[in-house]
Amino acid sequence: MVSVTRAAFGELPSGLGTVERFRLRSEQLRVDLLSWGCAVAALEAPDRRGSAADVVLGFAGLEGYLQKQPYFGAVVGRVANRIAKGTFTLDGKEYRLAINREPNSLHGGLRGFDKVLWTPQVLPNGVQFSRVSPDGEEGYPGELKVWVTYTLDGGELVINYRAQASQATPVNLTNHSYFNLAGQGSPNIYDHEVTIQADEFLPVDETLIPTGVIAPVQGTAFDLRKPVELGKHLQEFGIDGFDHNFCLQRSKDRHFCARVHHAGSGRVLEVYTTQPGVQFYTGNFLDGTLKGKDGAVYPKHSGFCLETQNWPNAVNEPHFPSVLLRPGEEYNHTTWLVFSVA
Repeated sequence: MVSVTRAAFGELPSGLGTVERFRLRSEQLRVDLLSWGCAVAALEAPDRRGSAADVVLGFAGLEGYLQKQPYFGAVVGRVANRIAKGTFTLDGKEYRLAINREPNSLHGGLRGFDKVLWTPQVLPNGVQFSRVSPDGEEGYPGELKVWVTYTLDGGELVINYRAQASQATPVNLTNHSYFNLAGQGSPNIYDHEVTIQADEFLPVDETLIPTGVIAPVQGTAFDLRKPVELGKHLQEFGIDGFDHNFCLQRSKDRHFCARVHHAGSGRVLEVYTTQPGVQFYTGNFLDGTLKGKDGAVYPKHSGFCLETQNWPNAVNEPHFPSVLLRPGEEYNHTTWLVFSVA
């Protein structure tokens, strides 16, 4: 059984509306969702002794989400990840986007899908959020109707993304939750064991744009096909963290993406998706300046993201999976977050 309750979370400034919080509960999980940015604000999962902890980074109140912050828990779009130099050409016309992460456009621009109020509809086992992104929003062509549906089933949180466009446009939607399976507020994720089911990854330039090469993981720091303990692995390879797209199988069916195990608590997160890629990000830009839930601070490497997605900058790379949505088509992708203990 799943229960869904709703309550006011806070008022937007200048009378722009009320942000609501939706609480989903199953026997295993408690998930708090916000109508601001479709954000996952809390996710309580049990450890092997049955003791629950909140395993996502975030804020206690709305003001935290309205400040400059790194997309905690939010749905990002119209195009997740980076577009090189904020430009692309579509059907012979050049489009210019806001440069919000020099020298590129990141996660939809200055006011992406994470910074808007969505319209909620309560379902028996979840919530569907919807909005219409107007033609020209953040420089993108065409009106885009978007639906993001969260449903809970036991230990599984399912996120479905749908979109329909009035004219051809790139679309790439993901959720930007930061996880720490030891519990949010724990100082780092070095004791997490990570597996990612990817034979290839995308090397990046100094601005984190893929070079265009699709490289084998074999013999590199990016070979995560067998579990690695994150802290030791980063040390062994002398790298500062991950912020890279891993190439998954290109099938529209549900496929295994990643598994993260925290031995101390026994918590396990498995990710399945219909997407061709996942951005594995280890919170490299977190710097301890944000005040999170329960007085937590979030230093570098205190959370990880597994952003299921199309590949970054695909709109400018013809040999990457297509990111274009045309009128009459439907964008439809699903990601499953499965929590258990081991």
